[in-house]
Amino acid sequence: MDSFIKISGFNASDSIPKLNQPYYFIVLVDGGASLSVDFNNYDIHGKHILFLSPYQLLKWESGNLKRIRFLRFHGDFYCIEYHKAEVSCNGILFNNIYDKPFIAINNDFFDEIMGLFDKIEAFGDAILNYDLSIVRSYLQLILALCSKEKQIENTHVEIAIEKPDILNFKSMLDTDFASSKSVSFYADQYGLSVNAFSKKVKKHYGKVPSKLIRERLILEAKRLLHLTYKSIKEISAELGFEDEFYFSRYFKKEVGVSPRIFRDEVGISVVAKKSM
Repeated sequence: MDSFIKISGFNASDSIPKLNQPYYFIVLVDGGASLSVDFNNYDIHGKHILFLSPYQLLKWESGNLKRIRFLRFHGDFYCIEYHKAEVSCNGILFNNIYDKPFIAINNDFFDEIMGLFDKIEAFGDAILNYDLSIVRSYLQLILALCSKEKQIENTHVEIAIEKPDILNFKSMLDTDFASSKSVSFYADQYGLSVNAFSKKVKKHYGKVPSKLIRERLILEAKRLLHLTYKSIKEISAELGFEDEFYFSRYFKKEVGVSPRIFRDEVGISVVAKKSM
């Protein structure tokens, strides 16, 4: 069980590790901190839950943390895509480049999730099938509760803020990211200069469009590596790269490991196996 799901806790005086591993992470945070996820900077204060997908890079820059607790799990233990009918968390908690990778929570919700962490940790190195089924159920409950909380948060934000025209950039990027990798292509659709367009995108999404384009390409590359049996050469061509070697260099620069290592470590999902 230890290689597939594990709980780790740290106090304020501990040296909190940076993360860039082939696991999903759910991180309970109490306190204030400056952190970066894939080089995007955030400041948090109070109680939060942070969500990381495999090989996302998390660094703690500074802060005054009271406590932090990590739950990590491997896709072979719980496949978020396979269980999307029960828990819709892919694109909400994980693999969402357009939103911040955490939610702010109240004391009651924090304690509820902390209690579920405790229940998982109590099983230790359980190896019996029914033990693993119980742990999997606890994990699924955590994901379901957090997905609901995230969607409630997003609903409140959508009601409070008038939707700007730049929101259409998301749909445009999701359609054209493989064939159109230049910011000028998207700026032209709005009749704006690259500079003016970049400022609008940065204001709404917190990231410049060039970074969103790169992140959308990498997100799709990870999806194809994890959820299909397509070769790296096939994936490279599908994403519009000149050749698989350029694609591999591009992927490694953004992720920290090559596409081949990513696939070896994260694995090919049961979704791909069942679709054969």
